[in-house]
Amino acid sequence: MKLSIAKYTALSGLLLLAAACQKGEIPNLNTPQTDVITINPTKGELNNLVTGTESGMRFTLGTYYDAIGVIGRDIYRFSGSEPRFTSELLGGGSSTLDNNTFYLTNPWASRYRVVRQTNILLEGATNSTAVTEAERKGYLGFAKTIQAYQLLLNLNMTDANGIRIDVKDIYNPGPFVQKVPALEAIAQLLDAAKADLTGASVIFPLSPGFAGFSDAAGLLKFNRALAARVAVYRQQWAAALTALNESFFDLNGSFTMGIYHQFGTGANDQLNPAFIAQNQSGEVRVAHPSYAADITPGDDRIGKATLRTSAASQSGLSSNRDVWVYTSNTAPIPIIRNEELILIYAEAKIQQNAFPDAIVALNRIRLGHGIPAYAGGTTQAALINEMLRQRRYSLFYEGHRWIDVRRYNMLNTLPLDRAGDDVWDKFPLPQNENQ
Repeated sequence: MKLSIAKYTALSGLLLLAAACQKGEIPNLNTPQTDVITINPTKGELNNLVTGTESGMRFTLGTYYDAIGVIGRDIYRFSGSEPRFTSELLGGGSSTLDNNTFYLTNPWASRYRVVRQTNILLEGATNSTAVTEAERKGYLGFAKTIQAYQLLLNLNMTDANGIRIDVKDIYNPGPFVQKVPALEAIAQLLDAAKADLTGASVIFPLSPGFAGFSDAAGLLKFNRALAARVAVYRQQWAAALTALNESFFDLNGSFTMGIYHQFGTGANDQLNPAFIAQNQSGEVRVAHPSYAADITPGDDRIGKATLRTSAASQSGLSSNRDVWVYTSNTAPIPIIRNEELILIYAEAKIQQNAFPDAIVALNRIRLGHGIPAYAGGTTQAALINEMLRQRRYSLFYEGHRWIDVRRYNMLNTLPLDRAGDDVWDKFPLPQNENQ
């Protein structure tokens, strides 16, 4: 294992520099120059570390969303050059998930590269004499918030198999931590970031994806939004509501308000890796047929799965609707947005048996998408099903459905489209994570 984390992060400086959004060069983070950055960096060097961190968060997002989207029966991914999307990820025949292939190792490595970058930023900000204490707290709060988010994405993949939390020393990383303590550690990291951001001063630039949230107050709201997501994963319903009240949650606000990954066509920028044009052949991303079959008539979220001119098929699977969530190669990808927060509020209220409050929130979603107010059962079980249904359609291809049905032990409700297919509950640990 000692070599695997080193391998995963060995290119971090190069990769994050390559996508640094024209904010200036930073030294190679994997040479002795790393010490120069961390011993007593200037504000400019710290700002470049922030830019590299934000940029690196975008790497292999398309692979991540495809992998968990296919397993969660949100989508099919048809590729003429990559049959594992329709074999291993769907458990076709005797196929199983491979612990040494692109759909696991690439997202896993990308997230740990960003964790490595945030550790360098934490060390550099701690040691810098070029910043005030309030400015230092801004860097620390941002770094810890992003680190928690990256760790959470990897835990979403491996679930009960756990993740490594302590990777400060890439040659001697800490042990694997199982799901429950890993979530606790992530929550504690977010809380530490909250303490840093309280009274902080933010002097570093962020992309337009942080528009409205680029100062200390905004980053604190972003942090608390992520904390609310982690709280519902931990079934800590009161804590989720407390975090929501400190976030940008607005029951009557815009569904799209939030924080996003930003993409662009400029030099050293990246295109949206989750975009595929409509009616493509060869490389195709289509909605699972159940998305349209199960949707309520009149629901405007059908626009996230547009009709193709002809159905796409591969390996005994077929769909006539393209995934149309990200409608250009520069479309932003949400990290977290208000529509999810409204649904977190509904979930927490359901779990606290505050059903009228939950129904108000669910109706905010339903009416906001052109369908009538909820008229179903008012038991906890019925409302959980309604909440999960609204999450399915509101958060389609944003990386949630598989995690949601797994949280509620409902993986057996996902469709099996071919004899011999399986629904996996977690990814294995990467092969070279030798423990």
